[in-house]
Amino acid sequence: MQNKSKQRIEMSRILPCLLFLISGGACALDFVAVGDQSAILYDAPSLKANKLLVVSPHYPLEAVVTLESWVKVRDNNGKLAWVEKALLGGTHYVMVTSPLADIRQAASDQSPLVFRAKTGVLLDVSGNPDNGWIAVHHQDGQSGYVKASQVWGG
Repeated sequence: MQNKSKQRIEMSRILPCLLFLISGGACALDFVAVGDQSAILYDAPSLKANKLLVVSPHYPLEAVVTLESWVKVRDNNGKLAWVEKALLGGTHYVMVTSPLADIRQAASDQSPLVFRAKTGVLLDVSGNPDNGWIAVHHQDGQSGYVKASQVWGG
């Protein structure tokens, strides 16, 4: 009986890896962002659950599970929580995670520098990622390209 339990546990560990390999290794993350108002993150999908954190408008989160009116999300620190689906916006944002991110005129290290953004700055995504670069727009009006490795939420 113990052998069957061990086999089930091993299979539950192996199955996600097999599915990943079968899919060709393609694994797109589904990112969402808080809308125009702050949102409370809970430890369960209920307004009666424990409140964990308040996040600012446009804060990017990774959607892990979606229910009818709740979304289980992961923040940039890897912490899981629940947020009301209605509080999520339709615009895609990324958050700078490097000490200083270079936003360039084009998707190239040789392209002229447009501006720099510090850790925690939120940037509106204005295009699809391309060869490790993301087209972004700052709320002050400047636009350019940032390396995907310098931000989270892309």
